[in-house]
Amino acid sequence: MPPKLREMPRKALKTVEFCAIVPNINGSPVGRHKNTKGSGGMKVFGLVGWSGSGKTTLLVRLIPELTARGLTVSTMKHTHHNFDIDQKGKDSYEHRAAGATEVMLTSGKRWVLQREFRDGPEPDMDDLIARMAPVDLILIEGFKSHRHAKVEVFRREVGKDLIAAGDDSIVAVASTGAVSEASCPVLDLDDVPAIADFIMAHCGLTASDAPQDGSKVRHGAA
Repeated sequence: MPPKLREMPRKALKTVEFCAIVPNINGSPVGRHKNTKGSGGMKVFGLVGWSGSGKTTLLVRLIPELTARGLTVSTMKHTHHNFDIDQKGKDSYEHRAAGATEVMLTSGKRWVLQREFRDGPEPDMDDLIARMAPVDLILIEGFKSHRHAKVEVFRREVGKDLIAAGDDSIVAVASTGAVSEASCPVLDLDDVPAIADFIMAHCGLTASDAPQDGSKVRHGAA
């Protein structure tokens, strides 16, 4: 069973209300208790790591773990590739190609809003978060140069240096074994409940804070 979040006196922790004790591969158990706020009070937490380390695999395992605890979770993924989710020849593609600033494609199941930067700058992460509907937690994959709190997914076999060695915004490392060069806690990459405990504690979230019916989420323009 994963370690449970334990309520702690406010006075002892001053600005936070609880601390989670989670296993640390490198040594003693560790408690983390720092709030990381995004737009509108939403909590923001990131996953970074070199290509092939397993960031996406961990993220898609964390989402059901966190939502099962009653949290509402959204995600953001940064890519350096020139991606396109539309298809040439489709009506929405033609709208965009004709010069539309934004194109919304909608159906009875979902909607997606596309915006072309054209010659404009890429917006930063905070500007993009401000356009998202309110949730309890936004998980960010990528944006490793931004200063939000992050877990680095690290696999020795990838053959790359530890990013956390030169980045103090990385508050923990998730790996399959001990990482001697890490000065922050090292979590078991395969222990998803413990990683979820760590993220919730770091962000100041508890399962009881979130409504089970998802009523906190307001759909529509952010």
